[in-house]
Amino acid sequence: MACQCSKENENQSSREQELRTVFDKFRGQKGSLIPVLQTAQDIYGYLPKEVMAQISQELKIPFSKVFGVATFYSQFHLEPRGENIVRVCLGTACHVRGGAAIFSKVKEELNIEDGETTENLKFTLESVACIGACGLAPVMVVNDETHGRLTPEKVPGILAKYK
Repeated sequence: MACQCSKENENQSSREQELRTVFDKFRGQKGSLIPVLQTAQDIYGYLPKEVMAQISQELKIPFSKVFGVATFYSQFHLEPRGENIVRVCLGTACHVRGGAAIFSKVKEELNIEDGETTENLKFTLESVACIGACGLAPVMVVNDETHGRLTPEKVPGILAKYK
């Protein structure tokens, strides 16, 4: 098996260069913290502590403020996320039609709990209050694809499409 070290270093260098470009674009602009955090998360897939420290230094904002904003908004993630984001609706319509059973089956299939990511970084599981597809209840969304009128038996086949 070939060493992946040079490829990983290349990816890291590319990310750092992208981040430097972001800093150059936003440096000195008032209200730039959230756009910088969003872009940094797009680059890295989440917000590593080292990146938040770099944002703090570059934008001359206390780390506590950077961390506070990153933890306040649910759009930001401090841990790596899966390639596929699985959201299972537990809202009223989905709950009445078996959403909890769907959620249990997804947890069983992926061997993770709500908010966790599989070890291979393929899946992140999230429960949500409403997806907005009540007529299709129970529903889950994988990335941007909605799967409705689910039964626990359908879950393994759906997840297999994303492995």
